[in-house]
Amino acid sequence: MTSPAVGTQRLYLPASCDAGHAVQAAQPQSPAIVRIEPAGDLASLRDVWTELAQRSGNLFATWEWAGVWWRHYGEGADPLPLACLDAHGRTVAILALCIERVGPMRVARFIGHGPADELGPVCAAADVEDAVAALQRAPQRWNVLLAERLPGTRAWARALAGTELHHEASPVVDVAGLTWDEYLAGRSSNFRSQVRRKERKLVREHGLEYRLCDDRHRLEADMGTLFDLHRRRWEDGDSDAFDGARAAFHRDFAALALERGWLRLWLAEIEGRAVAAWYGFRYGGSEWYYQFGRDPEWDRSSIGLVLLAHTLREAIGDGVDRYRLLRGGEPYKDRFATSDLGLVTVAVPRGPSGRAAVSAARVALRLPAGARRRVTMRLG
Repeated sequence: MTSPAVGTQRLYLPASCDAGHAVQAAQPQSPAIVRIEPAGDLASLRDVWTELAQRSGNLFATWEWAGVWWRHYGEGADPLPLACLDAHGRTVAILALCIERVGPMRVARFIGHGPADELGPVCAAADVEDAVAALQRAPQRWNVLLAERLPGTRAWARALAGTELHHEASPVVDVAGLTWDEYLAGRSSNFRSQVRRKERKLVREHGLEYRLCDDRHRLEADMGTLFDLHRRRWEDGDSDAFDGARAAFHRDFAALALERGWLRLWLAEIEGRAVAAWYGFRYGGSEWYYQFGRDPEWDRSSIGLVLLAHTLREAIGDGVDRYRLLRGGEPYKDRFATSDLGLVTVAVPRGPSGRAAVSAARVALRLPAGARRRVTMRLG
């Protein structure tokens, strides 16, 4: 991956500002971040980025996701990846930022925004507070920091001294140590009956089979099938997950994910024809359900429920600890989920123009959904 170079001047935090003091008292094994170094380019951080992404367990924090994103969405943005170093000179976090111009304003956002379902500092969970504190005290080159889809398990607005603009669901299925039957035993009798009965009927009457795409020679066609089934599922146009540039982005990332062993692209086939497709990943001990497509002609047979249950059963059988249903609080996800981690979007203003923009976004929160989205999107 190539990317525009940025400056390499070191940004030292004031000695009086112990960025991780409160955290260090509780977690002395995590040295406080004492300085920030802008990287020469994204590629120069590849090795340490990969290691820190693995510690974070977040698929969307990987160098691969950022690299593909930059190729497809980076035009017009200025990269500002910041390496956060401890007192021993070790990089313990990366703040993978870029600066985008919105009129006269400079808006800082995490690289990967848009298609990513979770963002934030690239680091181990124990180092997040230090990374956030360092970001607050670093010289800021933006009018607004728009921090999107941060894990809802932390009080981000307070930590960043910003305003929470949006909260959305991000349900999960915690299955560590469970068998499929043990998981089902914890669900309703109606759910158990439907999952088993509907699958048996599809197998018996229509010869339902499942196929996992693990062949790079078939990937292009299988991704095309996914896109087609997704369009058929959303014929009313309510989803843009694979429209335009996003289709090209996902083709590239899926190919890279297949090489890394992360890709999970399941197809449900009847008489050799795909009637549903499940697109996701396996990373960091979790299964990541990203998108789905299905033929509406098979809705009465609950093909969506059946394929989703199959992917969860396979993940449990392979020893996955958590099945992440990702962004969105759709009712069908609630049938499977055991908890909801949530996601929050926070805006942090700097200067008069930044404060005015965030104030406008706060007003937008009281508007109807359509108008609220239009006003809020002006930040980015």
